[in-house]
Amino acid sequence: MKSKCLLPIRSVVFILAFVLGALVTGKAAADISNWWSVMASIINVFTIVMLVVIARKNGMTYKELINLKKGQTGVKHIGIIALMVVVGMAGLYLAGFICYGVLPYSPPKVVEPIPLVLAILNLVLLPITTALAEDGLYLGLGVNHIKNKYLAVIVPAFFYAFQHCFIPVLWDVRYMVYRFISFLPLTVMFSIYYYRKRNPLPCMIAHVILDFATAVTILSMSAVPGLYESML
Repeated sequence: MKSKCLLPIRSVVFILAFVLGALVTGKAAADISNWWSVMASIINVFTIVMLVVIARKNGMTYKELINLKKGQTGVKHIGIIALMVVVGMAGLYLAGFICYGVLPYSPPKVVEPIPLVLAILNLVLLPITTALAEDGLYLGLGVNHIKNKYLAVIVPAFFYAFQHCFIPVLWDVRYMVYRFISFLPLTVMFSIYYYRKRNPLPCMIAHVILDFATAVTILSMSAVPGLYESML
């Protein structure tokens, strides 16, 4: 599998999605940034389908691609899942302090209101599809199929974090650096853990928890617009 060639694909697709969205709506990419979570769910489905097709071409299933096995994860993994969630949140706080001098920092563009129906749907769609798509790509294709033990962690972790520079697309260097730093500690942890254990489920569960929190925040902002206005 030429997995290393596919690792940047989500970054490219997100850029294309926002550029095309801006052209179609006649707006700047920043003006449609509130649609990032909806775009993400759609791109996640595209990524999952791509992974399933790649797996089948190589005589395996998606589960085999990412080494997802029944009975691999139990109560003993609660600690590592909790630690992953803490590292994910800490990365956001650390990046906000480094780039904006604010603790905690919450970028308004990431939690802008969207139509309430879509916010409710994305409460389920965003966390689940993101875990399946991103962990399938960066762990299943990335970590699993890079032979050098150092590159097997560094390369997937880099592209895993790098894609967030374009979710949503804002042509602002400080924002892009903030997004990259925000997710790098967690993507490194995911890659190291998966390289050692070959068990994706703790990573996926932690991933779902973190994205569910984001989806809940977007739903809150969409249901009560005054909450978002108070952030500006």
